[in-house]
Amino acid sequence: MRIVVLDGYTLNPGDLNWSALQALGECVIHDRTAPEQVLARAAGVEVLLTNKVLLDRAVLSRLPALRYIGVLATGIDVVDAAAARARGIPVSNVPAYGTRSVAQMVFGYILNWTNGIAHHSARVRQGAWSASPDFSFWDFPLRELEGKTLGIVGFGRIGQQVGRVAKAFGMNVSAVVRSPKPADYPVEFVSMDKLFSESDFVCLLCPLTPETRGLVNASRLRSMKPAAYLINTSRGAVVVEEDLAAALNEGLLAGAATDVLSEEPPPASNPLLAAKNMVITPHYAWATVEARRRLMAVTVANVRAFLAGSPMNVAN
Repeated sequence: MRIVVLDGYTLNPGDLNWSALQALGECVIHDRTAPEQVLARAAGVEVLLTNKVLLDRAVLSRLPALRYIGVLATGIDVVDAAAARARGIPVSNVPAYGTRSVAQMVFGYILNWTNGIAHHSARVRQGAWSASPDFSFWDFPLRELEGKTLGIVGFGRIGQQVGRVAKAFGMNVSAVVRSPKPADYPVEFVSMDKLFSESDFVCLLCPLTPETRGLVNASRLRSMKPAAYLINTSRGAVVVEEDLAAALNEGLLAGAATDVLSEEPPPASNPLLAAKNMVITPHYAWATVEARRRLMAVTVANVRAFLAGSPMNVAN
């Protein structure tokens, strides 16, 4: 069985190992694969693993030996799932591996804002504390989370974990859901309009679908409280980036943070790079070593299950 990993570097930059996967067959690991290299590297391959390398209908039509696709992530939008299904090719993903890591990142943003951690560390280095006449120094109001409202758009595994952490801080939690509401969960389920207008923090944790693309636009941003913050750890295209940049520059909300952008890495022209009170991290909320270890383990289990004739975590 020939197994090829097209872009394995982000999963394993050197602190994990591929030995469990390599034990399953003839295995080639590529750190990265450019679009023009895909067909050559995937030719004759039966098991193909990808993270962000695009496998569209045109590519799949030229890979007659292909029998299985594994996505090294939860979202499978890099694969033409319908075209694979028409060929009888299962597309497996890795659900839930980053739940704790992404929830932790959400609160990294929130605590940085409420406690001004990065800001005050920089001010100390600039000499502001040394020049202060007092033993304690801060230059903008510090806030407690208890009693504040966190609004969650998308209440799957990650959304529910974020809600649990918020409750531990004494926050009020509201959420918008597509599917039936989780039973006995202490959350107020509200409309999208109510969530945006009443939350102190709005956290986007929804998948990118035709319905959520451009969900956060100028109109929604104008409905937020001026002291509110927006967090995006879903997909960049859920937010209209030009509208968010304009809202921040006009002071319509207190700040925003995102771990995802519509194009990654971002071009220098992305308006959020220069927007006021904007925190941007480089799509790494998922990438703790613990989460990547889980991702590796489930990826190997997915391939092993396929080889045994019982594919699991099939997403198409």
